[in-house]
Amino acid sequence: MGYGPGDNREIYARVGVTDIKIIDAFAATAATTTVSKSDFENSWKYFGTLGARLFYPFNRVFGLGGLVQGTYYFNDFTDSASGTESGAPFSLELAVKKLWDVRFGVGLQATVLSGLKMYAGPYLYYSEAKVSPSTRIPGIALAAGETTIKNRTVVGGFAGIEAPLARGFRLNLEGQYAERLSLGAAVTYTY
Repeated sequence: MGYGPGDNREIYARVGVTDIKIIDAFAATAATTTVSKSDFENSWKYFGTLGARLFYPFNRVFGLGGLVQGTYYFNDFTDSASGTESGAPFSLELAVKKLWDVRFGVGLQATVLSGLKMYAGPYLYYSEAKVSPSTRIPGIALAAGETTIKNRTVVGGFAGIEAPLARGFRLNLEGQYAERLSLGAAVTYTY
C-alpha cells in the first residue's frame, strides 16, 4: 500500500512473509563437538515495512531516485539441531528474535518502450537481531549464550524492471545483492 502526494514522491507500507538462512549458525567450533547440520533455516514469518521514495527526472527518459525504508519481523525464527559434545548427546534450538533492518539507496532509472522502466543503483544496509539458544553448547559459537548478530556487508546493489500490464496494474521484478542474491516480484495497482 502506498501514497504518492506528487508525481515523484511516495510513502509506502508493506506486509509479507519471508524466510531466513544463517550459514554455519550450528557449525562446530571445537573438535569434540559434532552437529547434525550447520545452517539455520526457517520460513513463512511475517514482516512489515515502511518506506519513502523520491524521484527527480532529468528528462523524459532518465532520472535519479532515492529511497529509505525500515523493516521489522514480527515473529521469532527458530530452528533446531542435535549432536554430541565430548560424547554427550544434546538437542539445541536457536531463536532469532527482534530482527529489523534499514536501508538507504540511490538509483538511476530509464523509461523505455511504452512505459517500461529499468533501474539500478547501490544501497546501504544495516540489520540486527538477538540470537538465543535453548541451552548453552560450548562447541557452537551461536549457542554459547544470547548474542546480537549484525549483517556482514553494509553495501549492496539492486536492479529491477517495472512493466505496465493492464490499466492501472504494473509488474515489478527486482534483484538485490549484498551477502547473497535476493529476488522479488510484485503486482501493483494505481488508482
